[in-house]
Amino acid sequence: MAAASKARKRARGEIETLPSGALRVRVYAGIDPVTRKRHYLVETVPAGPGAAREAEKVRTRLLNQVDEQRNPRTKATVNQLMDRYLEVLDVEETTRDSYQGYIRNHIRPLLGELPLAQLDGEILDSFYALLRTCRAHCRGRAMTDHRTTREHVCDERCRPHECRPLSASSMHQIHGILSGACKRAVRWRWIAVNPIAQAEPPSPGRPDPQPPTPQQAARIVSEAWRDLDWGMLVWLAMTTGIRRGELCALRWDRLDVEAGVLTIRTSIAQRSSRTWEKDTKTHQQRRIALDPQTLGLLDAYHRHCRERAAAVRVDLPAGARIFSLSPDGSTWLKPDSVSQRYAKMCARLGWDMHLHQLRHYSATELIASGVDVRTVAGRLGHGGGGATTLRVYSAWVSEADQRAAGTLAAHMPALPDGLAIEDGQLTSPAPSPVTEDSPPYLRIAADLRAAIACGALRPGNRLPTLADLARQYNVTESTANRAVSLLSRGGEVLTTRGRRSTVV
Repeated sequence: MAAASKARKRARGEIETLPSGALRVRVYAGIDPVTRKRHYLVETVPAGPGAAREAEKVRTRLLNQVDEQRNPRTKATVNQLMDRYLEVLDVEETTRDSYQGYIRNHIRPLLGELPLAQLDGEILDSFYALLRTCRAHCRGRAMTDHRTTREHVCDERCRPHECRPLSASSMHQIHGILSGACKRAVRWRWIAVNPIAQAEPPSPGRPDPQPPTPQQAARIVSEAWRDLDWGMLVWLAMTTGIRRGELCALRWDRLDVEAGVLTIRTSIAQRSSRTWEKDTKTHQQRRIALDPQTLGLLDAYHRHCRERAAAVRVDLPAGARIFSLSPDGSTWLKPDSVSQRYAKMCARLGWDMHLHQLRHYSATELIASGVDVRTVAGRLGHGGGGATTLRVYSAWVSEADQRAAGTLAAHMPALPDGLAIEDGQLTSPAPSPVTEDSPPYLRIAADLRAAIACGALRPGNRLPTLADLARQYNVTESTANRAVSLLSRGGEVLTTRGRRSTVV
């Protein structure tokens, strides 16, 4: 009988008087799906002459919410929702890292302790307004932007804080994370209504591709071709527009010279210093047609790679990487290293540029040449049948409607003086002279090369150890190793794991 009485009491709700005279209304709303405990809707009515009548109204309203399943079903916080959302989320590892960064840096600090049932349009609009004001969430407080998060002694690099808004694309990503998590919360019956639908979504921002001009492209190509390996990579990035990870993953057996087609199947992903091979961004392979000039360069470069491998007595297998630091093409380049080298090269030319702009260059030149958007989207690997391409490059599409142009090959810069294919051999322009201002690894390589040329180091002699080179030139062992690797790629020394390098 007592159990039945308690059940009836829970079913119709409770009104109890607090010591202050106020009335607390409590209505049973089922079992909390997160804590597995009983969940109650609670609301307090202030003391007063009409408190009892108002409490009855509140009890009726809460009972109706429960009957119509419009009530919040859990006391879980936004933090708990984010934890559960990340547990069930099925995305690429790199995408998961990006999501975790947004959640850790912005969602948890500002919304994490908030009960999910209290999340509404007003709170979300305030959240986005704060991110648009300052990405550090300073709220107008005086702060110092330190040069590092570790313990340190402040110097001129630690400066007074200046507010910088979070980018529109980052805010759009955060909105997508919250929306996806709350949609699942509705499906899991944690909440009855998705609060994200009540907020004004932040603008995704207008795409602003800034490809190099034809004059800049010509200078970039001329500078890159001073190193055959680097020049071939930059040229292929410019003509195909493929992503940097896809460039690093290319293999020789995916190049069909007779058909003039390059097949893109995989990509190299990087997280800190770790790299791995994965599917392309859209999880689809694609075939890209190459122009005759690019095919000729690749064919000659392939012969160059085979000869370099033979010089150090190794074979170049069919599945070797096209771009590799190993003579046998067994390793791939790190995407971050490729981006950093390109940015440094452009900085030497006086420009602040990044590798992704070569992708923009390829796309805009194709569109300006009159190539249809769906074909451009296929070459770039965009999904959505060209919708992404049209949105990003709408200005160039509009311009292409008003003028005609040649093919992409006609827009490519001319090969620099000194670069040619002679009897099937790829010759490079003269490299820039090594001076005191050159990077340390180039100066070390130049000194070792001079010692080999004058006979101080003869064939069969071993090079100094990396530790000795590091002490002699006052550099790190990694810098000394880079100099020796440069000689190894040129076929001047033979490098074997665990042994000192030998003059060839």
